Amino acid sequence: MEEVSQAASETVEAVDGVHLTQLVVGERMSAQQFHIEPGAVVPEHSHDHEQIGFVVSGAFTFFIDGEESVVSSGDSYVIPGGEPHRVENRTDEPVTGIDVFSPPRIDPDWRG
Repeated sequence: MEEVSQAASETVEAVDGVHLTQLVVGERMSAQQFHIEPGAVVPEHSHDHEQIGFVVSGAFTFFIDGEESVVSSGDSYVIPGGEPHRVENRTDEPVTGIDVFSPPRIDPDWRG
């Protein structure tokens, strides 16, 4: 087993107001924490990785296939690999959560 403390993980601001912390990377999956400030936008992108996530606090809006879905504290989601998507925090509160990617994703291609 490999144990990684959050204190040992680096947080980067991928784009304005979007903070990502790579928590752990295994052979078949990776986990990252996200913190998205009010008004911040994750630009539309897609990746081969299947992505599952859990919102710890706050709420944000996903845009997938021309549809909007609000995901809130306590909600989980799955995004198939290759599915274009973007996210906006349209609230006055930050949103935080965890994403898991398979295969592992080290650095998002939309990072500024």
